[in-house]
Amino acid sequence: MKHKAVSIRPFIGAKDFEISRSFYQDLGFEEGVLDPKFSVFKTGDLAFYLQDYYDKSWIENTMIFVEVEDVDYYYNELLKLNLTEKYGVKLTPTKHFDWGSECFLHDPSGVLWHFGNFSGKEYKK
Repeated sequence: MKHKAVSIRPFIGAKDFEISRSFYQDLGFEEGVLDPKFSVFKTGDLAFYLQDYYDKSWIENTMIFVEVEDVDYYYNELLKLNLTEKYGVKLTPTKHFDWGSECFLHDPSGVLWHFGNFSGKEYKK
């Protein structure tokens, strides 16, 4: 195929749409309301859709990887947001691997976010 993709925007669901909206706003995403039960959340050139729909098996098997410049810094910024206290979510400290590093954050519905970077030369662009 001879075309260039411009973006990728996954769709994720929410067990409690209002709580999830607040959570993602606290993470620094800007919300664009597309419908009372459907929003787009953006930061820079990245975006995803949040919908007021919940299927436990789907949500708990959804993972999103966001590449960040400095995982340890990003983890410390996540800690400052007090998300575990405010939303009861799970935040896992940075883990270092031969391919790179990542920390993990479950959203209020159970979606697992990986925030990481690639340090191994075979994994870099």
